[in-house]
Amino acid sequence: MKGRISNRLGEIQINPEVIATYAGITAVECFGIVGMAAISMKDGLVKLLKKESLTHGINVDIRENHILLDFHVIVAYGISISAVADNLIENVKYKVEEFTGMEVDKINIYVEGVRVID
Repeated sequence: MKGRISNRLGEIQINPEVIATYAGITAVECFGIVGMAAISMKDGLVKLLKKESLTHGINVDIRENHILLDFHVIVAYGISISAVADNLIENVKYKVEEFTGMEVDKINIYVEGVRVID
C-alpha cells in the first residue's frame, strides 16, 4: 500500500520501495551496522546484501499514513547489539519521518548475523 498525504493543492503518494531505500541508506550509515541481510528460504542461509540491493533486507508496511519497518541486519562483532539497535531506531525514525511527513509507529530489528570488520 502506498503512503498518501493530502494537502490543499493535491495528493502525494509514496511507494514503499522509496521508503525502504531511504531507510536502508540511513541504516547502513549507523555505527555498528555492517549491512542488510537476506535470508534464503530454501536453505536458511544469511547473505550480506550489496549496497544496490538494500531494500531486500527491509520490509515496509504502511497503514493509514503510519509506517512499520522491519530490518534484517548484520552487526559488527564486539559492539553492543542493544546500543546498535537503539541508534538505528533513533536515526531511522527521525530521518524517515522528516523525509516522508508520515509517522513511524514501529521498527523491528532482526539481527541475522555478526561480522568481524577490518
